[in-house]
Amino acid sequence: MLEQYKELRIRAGYVIRPAAVLAPMAGVTDTVFRRLIRGFGGCGLLMTEFTSADGLAKASQRTRRYLHFQPDERPIAAQLFGANPDTLAQAAALCEELGFDQVDLNLGCPAKKVVKCGGSGLLRDLPQLEKILCRLRAAVKIPLTLKFRSGWDDDSIDVRALCCLAEDCGVEAIALHPRTRVQGYSGQADWRLIAELKQTVRIPVIGNGDVNSPEDAERMFAETGCDAVMIGRAAASNPWIFRQLADYFATGAYTQPSEEDRHQLIRNFCRRLAASDDPEALGKMKQFASRFTHTVRGGAQLRKAIYQSRRPEEVLEQVEAFFAGEAHADSVRSGTDQQPAAVAN
Repeated sequence: MLEQYKELRIRAGYVIRPAAVLAPMAGVTDTVFRRLIRGFGGCGLLMTEFTSADGLAKASQRTRRYLHFQPDERPIAAQLFGANPDTLAQAAALCEELGFDQVDLNLGCPAKKVVKCGGSGLLRDLPQLEKILCRLRAAVKIPLTLKFRSGWDDDSIDVRALCCLAEDCGVEAIALHPRTRVQGYSGQADWRLIAELKQTVRIPVIGNGDVNSPEDAERMFAETGCDAVMIGRAAASNPWIFRQLADYFATGAYTQPSEEDRHQLIRNFCRRLAASDDPEALGKMKQFASRFTHTVRGGAQLRKAIYQSRRPEEVLEQVEAFFAGEAHADSVRSGTDQQPAAVAN
């Protein structure tokens, strides 16, 4: 097995095994999705959706929901965003109080509403970032980590300065997505910056960006020397990817999910969402269906039925009816569901 993949050692007594991390994704990495990933195996660390420190300071129940997790999700990190050192420190202390294993500051989200109050917007204000990191470090005893982009644009890339600042402020690991804020998700992630960072700081470096398969993860480890890989969008469309990494690094091979695997995934995910009392459950079911039904036979029919549904319970009914119909069609095609011939009296 690849040595780098075995573990990510952030501090004495806090080791992530294996060195594979689920990236925080808004609208995706809620507790239902995280437990799905954990159930498949192969993921060392889960991360929440990025959560507004200002929302937590206002005691917003909607924001507080983002920090709900179950014991079987651990180890788990809470990711925060914001630009006010005091509210971020209060939010981090709350995360520690709630039992999170790690707190992470988001400097990577390119969304306009996040940039206005933190996220990758802080990449343009290192003095303010220094104040934030020092306040965060003083506020919590659990590991403090940072996820960031390579810069605001191509003219402002200086990962060395930012990461040396973070290390001096007591940040214990850093995750780099080597695209600029202006790039968004276009173009290719510049893995050379991850390698440069690995040569610059003493703390662990986590590589993120364009890891879509076990072979990509292997190549990132080899080309950058990173201490762990972080996977986001690929996991959102292929939740089996962490298990595939584990199989690949153990045996040199891995399997692709079958159509029945996808059937079971959609069914179970929708059931869990319906039972979660999440007010956004219906929207998440529709979003999930758009990602997971494109390789399922008859998936367009199921997507249409789900998009037209008005209640989570209706989505469940459509999912169950679809699978029952597909199972019947399979049995007819295979000749196992044929009625016995009539017997003459």
